[in-house]
Amino acid sequence: MNVRRLIPSTALAGAVALGIVSLSACSGTSDAADKGSDGKLDVVASFYPMQYLAEQIGGGHVAVDTLTKPGVEPHDLELKPKQIGELGEADVVLYLKGIQPAVDDAIAQAGVKNTVDASTLTKLEEHGAEVGHDHAGEEAGHDHGSEAGADPHIWLDPVKYAEVAQGVGSALEKADPDHAADYRKNTEALVKKLGDLNTEFETGLRNTATKTFITTHSAFGYLAERYGLEQEGITGIDPESEPSPARIKELQDIAKKDKVSTVFFETLASDKTAKTLAGDTGLKTDVLDPLEGITDKSKGDDYIEVMQSNLAALKKALGAK
Repeated sequence: MNVRRLIPSTALAGAVALGIVSLSACSGTSDAADKGSDGKLDVVASFYPMQYLAEQIGGGHVAVDTLTKPGVEPHDLELKPKQIGELGEADVVLYLKGIQPAVDDAIAQAGVKNTVDASTLTKLEEHGAEVGHDHAGEEAGHDHGSEAGADPHIWLDPVKYAEVAQGVGSALEKADPDHAADYRKNTEALVKKLGDLNTEFETGLRNTATKTFITTHSAFGYLAERYGLEQEGITGIDPESEPSPARIKELQDIAKKDKVSTVFFETLASDKTAKTLAGDTGLKTDVLDPLEGITDKSKGDDYIEVMQSNLAALKKALGAK
């Protein structure tokens, strides 16, 4: 049984159409004059996955500032009043509603005119602590964490991320028509890179000894669905939530039944629970990076490199043939 559920279609009407994005073009030369002498489009990104899109698509025509600094867990971000005030001065604000409450609130308070919400550019689904999980003999309705609502971790699926990239490209074209051709070219190049990455994942994970992986933070639901895997999260969508004893016992049983070899933890959150579970079950541990930020601990310098490191870790843990 696949436990994912699409959120209501009314909430997604026109999801990939930029009509849903409250974006208005920069208004004449007076607006541009307020942005400094470099003449670049000032883009504020909420956290790294949005920053990467802005930099890759904007190229030399944009100046990108990121609200979530390296090493900060995005879910825990707190903004200072000064940062909220500066939001209103940006030409474009690029964010992902639902993953950073402080940012969602700040954008509402700041009254930013030119905003792009990445969650409107692809379809969001509900994921709990497990995705694709179907074990015979278990009770129906077995669904951990579905009350968390729509899963915002769309960037961990290269296909969905490419859809978002196309929407962001269109938004930058409208905000800065003079450089529209360059934004279009850069978007096409990025979409191709993401397509190549998708092919790498499809090929690398096609034949594996097991399809189940255990991870502390249930960030990989979209990735699991895309490549036919089964994510079993120790916690749900919120990386700081604590698992129940019953959930730990259940994971121990699943690990034995599905021949799981590895418990994954991440770079920006505590690895204590993962290591405890691994120790109790005789499993190994490794990093599966949710790519919410790039730090010195990241296995790669950018989105593509870290995703390739994630692929290598999954292939090893799942026994890719």
